[in-house]
Amino acid sequence: MSGKVPQRSPQMGHLSSRVRNVLRGPRPEAVPVLLGRACALVGLLDVAAGVFPRFRHSRMHAIAEVLPGATGPFAAALSLSAGVLLLLLAHGLKRGKRRAWRAAVVLLPAGAVAQFTYRHSVIGVLISLALLAPLLRHRDQFAALPDPRSRWRALANFVLMGAGSLALGLVIVSAHPKTLVGDPSLADRITHVLYGLFGFEGPVDYQGTTSWTVAFSLGALGLLTAITTIYLAFRPEHPAAALTEDDEARLRALLAKHGGRDSLGHFALRRDKAVVFSPSGKAAVTYRVVSGVMLASGDPIGDVEAWPGAIERFMDEAKAHSWTPAVMGCSETGAEVWTRETGLDALELGDEAVVDVPDFSLTGRAMRNVRQMVKRIERAGYETRVRRVRDLGETELERIRQAAEDWRGTDTERGFSMALGRVGDPSDGDCLIATAHKADDEPGPYGDLKAILHFVPWGTDGVSLDLMRRDRAADPGMNELLIVAALQAAPKFDIARVSLNFAMFRSALARGEKIGAGPVLRAWRGLLVFLSRWFQIESLYKFNAKFQPRWEPRFVVYRASADLPRLGLAAMQAEGFVNMALPLPRFLRRRTHTRRPCPHRAPERDIQAA
Repeated sequence: MSGKVPQRSPQMGHLSSRVRNVLRGPRPEAVPVLLGRACALVGLLDVAAGVFPRFRHSRMHAIAEVLPGATGPFAAALSLSAGVLLLLLAHGLKRGKRRAWRAAVVLLPAGAVAQFTYRHSVIGVLISLALLAPLLRHRDQFAALPDPRSRWRALANFVLMGAGSLALGLVIVSAHPKTLVGDPSLADRITHVLYGLFGFEGPVDYQGTTSWTVAFSLGALGLLTAITTIYLAFRPEHPAAALTEDDEARLRALLAKHGGRDSLGHFALRRDKAVVFSPSGKAAVTYRVVSGVMLASGDPIGDVEAWPGAIERFMDEAKAHSWTPAVMGCSETGAEVWTRETGLDALELGDEAVVDVPDFSLTGRAMRNVRQMVKRIERAGYETRVRRVRDLGETELERIRQAAEDWRGTDTERGFSMALGRVGDPSDGDCLIATAHKADDEPGPYGDLKAILHFVPWGTDGVSLDLMRRDRAADPGMNELLIVAALQAAPKFDIARVSLNFAMFRSALARGEKIGAGPVLRAWRGLLVFLSRWFQIESLYKFNAKFQPRWEPRFVVYRASADLPRLGLAAMQAEGFVNMALPLPRFLRRRTHTRRPCPHRAPERDIQAA
């Protein structure tokens, strides 16, 4: 431990006030939000003008359609395209993105031209121009930098735009009942839409020039899908930032001095995280950007007195990109500093189970179930070994790596805030590995290895649980066996405290099951138990409670209540519960264990079969 929570000295007060007033978000400015919503409204009007006949009736329209070279169908397609693009740009405008602003400034005049040419609507033109004027006037508020991006955006765009074009195409095909020839079935209409998206004539016929209007509109949707997909596929990538070797070296130096403060500190060394340092270099905040959320985890690294400087840099970076700032799993001290320096809010998320090694014992009634399970497994012929990573040979370490990969319970590895993302890296020699072994008549691919626990350093006198893996054919209770083995072996490694799993909403689960709990608390506990079918909420709490730990509260820091759903989705993506990308089949994945592994690989803590 080092340092106390910084108090409000005159210098600190000045910094705190400056951060609070200048960086108090980076909440989106009112003007970009309003203009983004207005852009979405104009986009809807443009789409309606290109799709529905009643939006196109006017005195001039009947004359214009019979003139040579009438531009009605072309203008309908232009209005439809401009409307769809404005809808796509609305979110970027709300976030103050510069590129979204540039595109909107080009599209709004195009939409106005289409409104006048196709509908001859002065009001439609005025609406588009009325939005264009404030966009130009407030152009200085649209300066946010681009988000990290990859080729997956092209695939996502193709799928979403394709589905949207199919749905909108069905509306277009069905929006002209008075000129429709016959009564085509739904299958015929879908076929017509699919043909039209590729520029071919389908089986549905119309009277007059309606067929041209429908054909040009469907062709515009197909062309729009193709152009946006090609653009996203071939535009320069802005890859997500990752730790450089220099960043990692600086973080390790900070952890060597201050790593004992936070049990999650070592997880800052995940190589799929980015980092910002305080101006003095004495503190840092690591983060990952997920779906526009700038997600930090745990407390800032380093000297507490320098935390405000690192937090200021974090908020500066969030504001520059118009990212939503958030912190997952910070301690009570961290939540206090974050909220005080930024004006953000904090909410208790759950509790971390910490076992003090000198106080741990298998004796007593409270530990009877664990004691009986451990003795039963030991009688079955299992033995345990607890060692530092640096003390393992490369052959055994490779076998442990491969076993941890194959014993993972899901296709997607999970973890972000309490997972390191690698096992056996040469730079992580202080990590602790507990293994369970049993000799079989027919040894498997990993010999007598049956289960693995991996711990990362927590300062000089503690460790924090990283991953738990077991052979599914092994006896139940492997995780209990190895945790007890690690706790009993801890003194010879000078380890005085062990951090176990994080139990989300533990206090609600604990209070809700007590006699006298109110109906609201019982209902909340019932919902958590129901969600535990997918997220291991109750099972993690009960598993941790077996070892009689002390509970350390952990908090989520957020900007506004309206951001919580988005923050929750981003956190589930980061932890691996929601996978927005399409992973390769398992048999196509290469097993590589280099010093700098793929950033998407993060281990999960699996207790389902404990």
